[in-house]
This record gives sequence, structure tokens and C-alpha cells, in this order.
Amino acid sequence: MVAKEIIDLKRQGAELAESDIRAFIAGFVSGEIPDYQMSALAMAICCRGMTAGETAVLTDAMMRSGSMLEWGEGLPVADKHSTGGVGDKLSLVIQPLAAACGLRVPSLTGRGLGITGGTADKLETIPGYNASLSLARFREIVAAVGVSMTVQTGEICPADKKLYALRDVTGTVASIPLITSSILSKKLAEGAGTLVFDVKCGKGAFMRTFDDAKALARSLVESSRAAGRKALALVTRMDAPLGRAVGNANEVAEALAMLRGEWDWALEPLPLCVELAARMVALAKEIAVDEARELAWTKLKSGEAARFFEDMVMAQGGDLEAFAARRAGAKTHRFRICAPRSGYIEGIDALTAGQVALALGAGRKTAGERIDPYAGIDLEVAVGDHVLTGAPLATLVTATLPDSLEQEAAKLLAAFSFSREKPDSKPLIMEEVA
Repeated sequence: MVAKEIIDLKRQGAELAESDIRAFIAGFVSGEIPDYQMSALAMAICCRGMTAGETAVLTDAMMRSGSMLEWGEGLPVADKHSTGGVGDKLSLVIQPLAAACGLRVPSLTGRGLGITGGTADKLETIPGYNASLSLARFREIVAAVGVSMTVQTGEICPADKKLYALRDVTGTVASIPLITSSILSKKLAEGAGTLVFDVKCGKGAFMRTFDDAKALARSLVESSRAAGRKALALVTRMDAPLGRAVGNANEVAEALAMLRGEWDWALEPLPLCVELAARMVALAKEIAVDEARELAWTKLKSGEAARFFEDMVMAQGGDLEAFAARRAGAKTHRFRICAPRSGYIEGIDALTAGQVALALGAGRKTAGERIDPYAGIDLEVAVGDHVLTGAPLATLVTATLPDSLEQEAAKLLAAFSFSREKPDSKPLIMEEVA
């Protein structure tokens, strides 16, 4: 069947045959099917959707468009994926924690775009850290250390790399089948037998509503299982920034504090890190979640998880001592905002905080744009805290855009809402999809 006929069928809402989906993806990767026809099919999928079966086939076809990793016998292989949010540095804690619990964790990470920070960008603020490993070196580090975090190479899922670039400029990003196939094709190509998804929901997330987040979570889990993998997802709240740091270098420092016991372990988001790692361990090892959770806390409090992170950084060329020294000596411009009234912090709008961090240079407006590694926001309060008039709320930081500080400070101040009564606590985990 020719490409135009496949596009027409999907535009009419028909279910595509497996052979047609595979042929279309193969033709797109080889160059036989031009970008404009792939864009047309993506728009048809965006408007008409796909069945679970179609999504599973699309995911598999994209996965098989490049190299696929196999890990053989030994420790179980697992990975975690987050759909991203403001201040989301959780992968820096979860992946080494899961490895400390006895899993191999090969993790292909991404770069940030817009208000969603990228794990690779954060790691690259560590002097010398190589986040662009070859597949051969990626394998070696996972085998030697137990965990590695690097960006997708051209060898993995070239179909996704080509299609993602088109989706970004054709208004077809917001499609659950296309999101599912993009996320999952890379994760399946990693060779992980267990996949856990953190699907963010709220003001600072791609999925703003609970229904949309749950639908994506279900699609990811069902497609993973169709590929023969163990999987579950947690839908988690993303209305306020995660933790106290929003940026890149400051988020790495916060993740290190969590790993090294320099953080109040009762404070979010560390318990969420433990829950996600525990789900990975429970699924991969086929043990009870309670047992896996206890193991995760033990490995965290003993310092083993920190050692796995430190060993990974060293194996990938990074120098944590140089990171601390450079961060301490960085020439930055700062602006502190203070509480205009007394009361409880009722909310901190994650979307606004992300937009402010982006404007200060912590993110990218377009792919390939340089980031300021030291730009961002250091929050001094959290939702539910009580403050007095004049108490510090947050500090805005930039190394390159000092003229933006005062203007962005006014925007960030507007992100804080106050109340006379202490707001009800809302757990980060909204629902588990298994």
C-alpha cells in the first residue's frame, strides 16, 4: 500500500494494519517516504488517535529501526522514565538507588526544552561528565558500575529521532500514541525487562489534567506489557516545583544532598524517589513492595546509593570535587524575594517558576540553545510553611542575564499564594496504574 493510502485511512479514522505501520516507519527511516508525508500521518494520528494494538506496533517498529541492547544473564535490568516537570531531579537519585538495590540500570536520558529540564543537561554541569556515550561505552559502564545515564545516540531508534523533530514543528506533540511510542521505543531498545513510569500531572507538567495523565500512564503500561516487559506507572502531582532547587547545577547539588544524607528524609521529594525505586525493585525482583521499600531506605541511609552515583560520574569522566568548587566560585547575579505578608504558603505555581527559570537561562527556547548551568531558582520555603512579612521566599540566580532579574523576580513573587489557615497536605502520588 502506498504512503498516501495509509495516510488517507488514518485520516478517516480506520485502524491501520500492522504491515502498513511497519512499512511506513521503515520507508521514513530509509528516506523513501519524505518528511511531509510522515508529518501528514502524524497529524492524522494526532486527530484520530490509535488503538492500543496500533500503538504497540508503532512502538515496536520504531524500536527496531536501530540498535537494540541485550544484557544476558545476571542482575535484573530496569529503568525509570519521568515525563518531566519543574525541579525534577529525581532520576539522579532513583537510578543509582535502584542499582544499589541490586538492579542494572541502563538509562537513556534527554535534554531539556522549554520549562522541562533535561537530566543530561544537569549531569553535564559536572566538569568532565560525558553524557554522550557510545553504545559500547554505555554497555561497559553499566556492566562495571551497575548504572549509566547518557543521551540517545544515532544508533538507538533513529525513527524516533527523525519523527520527534517533525512533531515539534508541526503541532503534533500532544498525541498519546505518539508520546507513548517516542518514550517507549527508546526504553525498550535499552533492553530493560522492567519499566516504571512517573507521569507528571498539573500546572508544571505536559499533562495538565488527571484524566490525560492517567490515559498516558495506561498507554505506557499497556504498550510495555505488549512488548513483554514488566511495567507500572505512578501519576504524580506537579503543581509546585519538586524540592527547593530549579535549574541545573543547583538541582545536581540538591540530588547529592539527598543521596548523602544532607537532606531531611521526611521532606518531599525524597520519599517519592524511594517509592519509584521500590517499584522498580519489586517488579524486577518479584518481591513485595514493602520489602523493596525497606531495602531502598536501607541503601539510601547507608550511603550505598551515593557511592553508585559517584562511581557512575567518575566512570563517565566527571569530577564532583571540581563541581563543588566551580559552583562555589561561579560569578552569579542574585535577587532575593521576600514575603509581602504573613501567612501560610498555599501554593507555588510550578509553571510560573519554570518560565522564570527559563528566562534566566536555565533552559532552552529552541533545540540546541546554550544553557546557563548556574541559572535558576533556590526556594527557601515549601507549600504549607508559615512565613512572616519580609521572610525570604526564594533567590533568583543567573550568570549571564542580570538585567532580567528584577523583572523575573516580580513574576516569581506572583507565583506564591498565601492563606491564613494551613493548607491541606496533598500527597505527590495521585494514583498507581498497574
